[in-house]
Amino acid sequence: MAGKTKNVSYFYDEEIGNFCYGGGNPMRPHRARMTYSLVDSYGLGKQMCVHRPQPRSFEQLTEFHADDYIDFLRTVTPSSVDEHITQLRRFNMGSAGEADCPVFDGLFEYCQIYSGGSVDGATQLTAGTSDICLNWSGGMHHAKKAEASGFCFVNDIVMAILELLKVFSRVLYVDIDIHHGDGVEEAFYLTDRVMTVSFHKYGEFFPGTGHILDTGYAQGTHYTCNVPLKDGMDDASYKFLYEPIMQQVMERYQPEAIVMCCGADSLSGDRLGCFNLSLEGHSNCLEFLSKFNIPMLVLGGGGYTLRNVARCWCYETGRMMGKDLPDNLPEAALHDYNFYLDTQRLRIAVSNMKNANAQQELEEIKMQVLQHLSRMPPAPSVQMAYRPAANEMAELGEEDMDVRGGGQEHDERRRVRDGEGSDGEEEDEQHLRRRRHDRDSGMNEDRGSAKPVSHRHQQQQQPLGSAAAAAAAVTAATRRAGANPINNNTNSHNSPKGDHEIKAESRDGHTSSDASWERGRQRQRGRDRREERGPKGHTDSEEDQEMEGERSDGGSAPAGGLSHGEPAPEHAPKARSKASPVHTGGGDVGNGSRPERNPSAVAVKEESESAAGDAMASPAHNQPDPSLANGSSAAHSAHGSLPNTMVVKKDDME
Repeated sequence: MAGKTKNVSYFYDEEIGNFCYGGGNPMRPHRARMTYSLVDSYGLGKQMCVHRPQPRSFEQLTEFHADDYIDFLRTVTPSSVDEHITQLRRFNMGSAGEADCPVFDGLFEYCQIYSGGSVDGATQLTAGTSDICLNWSGGMHHAKKAEASGFCFVNDIVMAILELLKVFSRVLYVDIDIHHGDGVEEAFYLTDRVMTVSFHKYGEFFPGTGHILDTGYAQGTHYTCNVPLKDGMDDASYKFLYEPIMQQVMERYQPEAIVMCCGADSLSGDRLGCFNLSLEGHSNCLEFLSKFNIPMLVLGGGGYTLRNVARCWCYETGRMMGKDLPDNLPEAALHDYNFYLDTQRLRIAVSNMKNANAQQELEEIKMQVLQHLSRMPPAPSVQMAYRPAANEMAELGEEDMDVRGGGQEHDERRRVRDGEGSDGEEEDEQHLRRRRHDRDSGMNEDRGSAKPVSHRHQQQQQPLGSAAAAAAAVTAATRRAGANPINNNTNSHNSPKGDHEIKAESRDGHTSSDASWERGRQRQRGRDRREERGPKGHTDSEEDQEMEGERSDGGSAPAGGLSHGEPAPEHAPKARSKASPVHTGGGDVGNGSRPERNPSAVAVKEESESAAGDAMASPAHNQPDPSLANGSSAAHSAHGSLPNTMVVKKDDME
């Protein structure tokens, strides 16, 4: 294809192949999956932008279709068909195996996906980010405003054209499906902003519309063009009519955007079709219009011999990208799907069926259509009017086809499904920056909260011997738990966590496992150093000395503790681990009796343990102070345990 390489966007959702009309219906959505598999096996997916369609919502679908019709599509299920007999007849639907438009599982989602691809493609064209957009799952040209027809439920073509009209003054619609595009023609029959041109089989053939004299009405007069044909249409005959007619349309109408319905049922050998076109003859229609360098939206349509449909649309994808694909199918295509074993080649052979279109008849049709086009006013203008807001798409970079989901940015914004996740590929730079930011935020918050926790911990260490003091301590602990977002989220005051279970929270409220892991590692280093030094080599931070000084000022010291500045004895025991039971000398300081455990006091003790453990993560607690020798307390010596924690008698609490 002559000319520069164009920016091509491809819209595809793998879920489209999971839907089934059932009951032996010839329409198979699986053909879109086959097409993409063949496209990807040729390596075309890496050379264009592949997008996942954004499903259309109920409100967006009702921009064209009737509310009650879309609501019925949303609510009806195969199990409830018998309850909606009247509505089924009204909307031209039925059960699987009994109607062209059956009710099947996932019907509404299916409509959302294929219509979303067409509208998203139109959005790309209006934004100027693509020259050609492909959505082979679209092209449902028979659907009416409040009626299903011909395997079509939602008319994605009409909705895409409505999106294009928000920016472009005139839009040309060309239909080369073997069936007449009656749904699109009906939608724009009264306007001159959209011109519809359809080449189709006419005469005792579905849908029975598209006479050559149907040329529009009112303001849309002359802006509808129908080219009726007979059986056996071959490449030469098709080209004889197509190129002069479309040349006249382009010159007279001067469209600003083109939408094409490229149904593959006009190919030779189709199950429901009766034309005899080859891939080259079918693709020539697209290539001819692409030479005008006008934004194009290329959609699917009919096509019921699956292997030929996939071949046709794959071939035309390559042609739109300026590539002539080799005839031998890649090994990957034969491995994924076993549909091409008839010839194992891309191009298909035409049959020897008779062409019922005589040359004289073709001449008469061409002259009549050209005469009709000559009466069409050239390039109708558009009056100034309010422009509706255009559809917005998330701005994403080009997808990486080697990574599942197209890369990290696409994976985050794609529709999440059960069972889908990362394949272990390397994360992109943006994601790595985000992870580092979360880790740093968690560590900074931990550092900022370490000293206040230590001060509160000092207050907890002061001995109390009365019920009032114990109640005040419990009240203060409860108030701190309610004011501390970390404790609220992790419930650390109720269920102390192990070293590797504690999770800090970053400034944005998200849990940072990186910060938790870093604090645990710092604690382990501190414990290892202290165990290597032993009791004599143990030193405490300034805060520990201040804490011990407060005890000395109070006139008493807990059992087993050392006075400020007093060197540790040779037989001083090692600090207890967190798993060891913690006891004090008595309920009242220094009485030597073992008190009964009080639940409130235990809660205060456990909270103090967690707070002290967090404080140990700060660099200030991991660096020993050389000016202090043989510190006065073993409270912080190992695992954040608190051997001198305040304990209150049960009698005092009462």
